[in-house]
Amino acid sequence: MTPARVIVCLVIGYLFGCFQTGYLYGRVVKKDDIRKHGSGNVGTANIIRTYGKKAGYLVYALDTFKVILAIIIVRIVIYGGEPNNALLGMITGLGAVCGHNWPFYLHFKGGKGIAATSGVMMTLGVWIIIIELLAFFVPYYFTRIVSVGSLVLTGVFPFLILIFYPGQTAMFLIALILAVMAWVQHRANIVRLLNGTESSFRKK
Repeated sequence: MTPARVIVCLVIGYLFGCFQTGYLYGRVVKKDDIRKHGSGNVGTANIIRTYGKKAGYLVYALDTFKVILAIIIVRIVIYGGEPNNALLGMITGLGAVCGHNWPFYLHFKGGKGIAATSGVMMTLGVWIIIIELLAFFVPYYFTRIVSVGSLVLTGVFPFLILIFYPGQTAMFLIALILAVMAWVQHRANIVRLLNGTESSFRKK
C-alpha cells in the first residue's frame, strides 16, 4: 500500500463525503437552512424532526449512496483487481466520513457520520449489513432514541472486522477510528443519555 494510493483514496472519499445531502435538500427543496433548526445538524435525525420522515429517509439514502459510490469508483474503476481492494475501500470510506463530518464549504461543520459510516459497512459483505441493521434497529426499537442505535451500530463495527476480515489489522484500525469519530461526534448525545434528557421518537 503506497502513500500515493492512500492519499488518492482519502481525497476521493473526502470530496464525495462533502456532498451534504441534508443541507442541499433544505436549500433546494425547502428554501431553508437546516442548520437553523433543531440540533443544527445536517444529518438524518434532524431532517426527520424538521422536514418529516420522507425527507429524512431520502437524505439517509443519498448520504449512504455517496459513500458507496466513492468506494465503488476506487475499488472497481481506479484500483480494480488490487489484492488489498477492501482496504482501499475502507480508506476511501474514512475520507468520505471525514468529508461528511467536516465539509470545507460549511466551515467544517457537517453531520455526525452515521449514514456515511453505514455506507462503508454496506460494501463489506451481506452478513455485516445484516448484523449492523440489527445493531441499530434493536436498540432503537426498545428506546426510540436514534443516538442509542447509532452508538451501538458504530461500536460493533470494529468487532465485525475482526470476525469477517481476520488478520486485516489496518481495516480493524480504520473501523476503530470510524467508531471513535462517531462517538466523539455524539458526545453531547451521550451526556444527555446519561442525564436522561435525550430526545426520542416515541409515539404519543
